[in-house]
Amino acid sequence: MGTEQAVLTAEGLRHRYGDLVALDGVDLRVDPGECVVLLGPNGAGKSTLVSLVIGLRAPQHGAVRVLGGDPRRTATRRRLGVAQQALGFPTTLTVAELVTGAAVRGGLRSSAAKPIMAELGLTDLGRKRVAALSGGQKQRVQLAMALVTDPALLVLDEPTTGLDTQARRDFWRLVEQRRARGVGVLVTTHVIEEAAAVANRVVVLDRGTVLVDATPTELVSRLPDRTITATTTLDVTALRALPGVLSATREHDVATVQTRAPETVLRALLDLDPALARLRVRDAGLEEAVLALTAARDEEEAA
Repeated sequence: MGTEQAVLTAEGLRHRYGDLVALDGVDLRVDPGECVVLLGPNGAGKSTLVSLVIGLRAPQHGAVRVLGGDPRRTATRRRLGVAQQALGFPTTLTVAELVTGAAVRGGLRSSAAKPIMAELGLTDLGRKRVAALSGGQKQRVQLAMALVTDPALLVLDEPTTGLDTQARRDFWRLVEQRRARGVGVLVTTHVIEEAAAVANRVVVLDRGTVLVDATPTELVSRLPDRTITATTTLDVTALRALPGVLSATREHDVATVQTRAPETVLRALLDLDPALARLRVRDAGLEEAVLALTAARDEEEAA
């Protein structure tokens, strides 16, 4: 963690909805320029955590601070930029009206909207009503509204849902520019590949608790399985009998082997099949690591 003041700190957060425990002792920190991605299955507590961070709810237990201030206070909320796909837009308003309104609500003059609209390529769309925009254009409007007050913390809740590949790249390029200026970013997403690409740290929530808080590389390293693929003459029975093999499948002449001892398996494969070709060894990915963490917890609780 950095020594400078965090843009976000959450300590000991506990929150219930009746008998349902949404958060159970969650700690979280985001430093300036850092991107932290929240992952977890539905019902893990991500939405509740985000609502506390942006000041929509008061913590029942624990504390949330943005630059040391309470996010429910107006002065603190002006240091927050929030983009939430689920919120939508008033369809009768134009792009310029939306971004200008966000500036004014943030305590700025309406003229503050012009430079951010220019930066995000929205100037020519200023008079266009939201209903006529594409998905990528709407996301740029959301980001402009979030950035117009020059926030210290940017909260992005499922920000690229429904966007094509190019629109996603454009979106993250704009976010990266703000991170370079010291803006902290908190993201919730179901797109695992994005999390791996943009995160400094990944926080995995499950049933209201933090299972792990680590870099993408550290998280994947906790799952030591490797996948070996190759074209081979060996059948599935022979593959499964190899030392170190956890599982094996074969489709046509391509074999796929899961192992925690790739060197041992590779030596055995090469000894048994000199014609082995198109050999590839792949580390476990972020998605496999997250699934393994939640599955391990289920197994522990069932034991």
